[in-house]
Amino acid sequence: LALCLHGFPDSAWTWRHLLPELAAAGYRAVAPFLRGYAPTSIPADGLYQSGAVASDAIALHSALGGGDDAVLIGHDWGALAAYGAAGHAPERWAKVVVASVPPPATVAQSFFSYDQLQRSWYMFFFQSPLSDLAVPMDDLAFIDRLWKDWSPGYDGAEYVSLAKDCFRDPANLAAALGYYRATLGTGARSPEYDAVEAAGAAPLTMPALYLHGEADGCMGA
Repeated sequence: LALCLHGFPDSAWTWRHLLPELAAAGYRAVAPFLRGYAPTSIPADGLYQSGAVASDAIALHSALGGGDDAVLIGHDWGALAAYGAAGHAPERWAKVVVASVPPPATVAQSFFSYDQLQRSWYMFFFQSPLSDLAVPMDDLAFIDRLWKDWSPGYDGAEYVSLAKDCFRDPANLAAALGYYRATLGTGARSPEYDAVEAAGAAPLTMPALYLHGEADGCMGA
């Protein structure tokens, strides 16, 4: 099993070129839409902290019949979920590959620098009810601009259109913003998921590969 977890503002389609490569290498490659991202349903518990997404990954490992040779691949929120899933249930994963979000301890050391706070302005904006109005305006033009800022010089129009399909329903957009509100704001959290999240802050016990874009406009190298 190779389980691929996407981030924001993105969708499972981000893995569509990687999945055939993984399949050709002998993996059973699966890319779910994260909780709350259409066409995935809105979770009944209304919880979007990274520990919840990590728990989803662990549950998917069981549902898909994964063994102890499974590989976990995550980008952005998927990376944070990968840290939690691998830290909380290390017996399930042989290797971890993460992109764009370094291990939590590393992020904590650099997040409060001026340069990174400037890059992360959107996380604070998403705490405001104004974001519920601003993000969907003009056919989600906010999402187009994030992609341009974060991936300079890259024509991601095809991916952006597919990603925007995840947010056209206000309930799905509220879910996506809920990830940020559970992390930095007053969004709902649970002790069960807190424990999974905390496990992701410890050093991983299995081999891990970290990837970071040289021109990443969201998280400074």
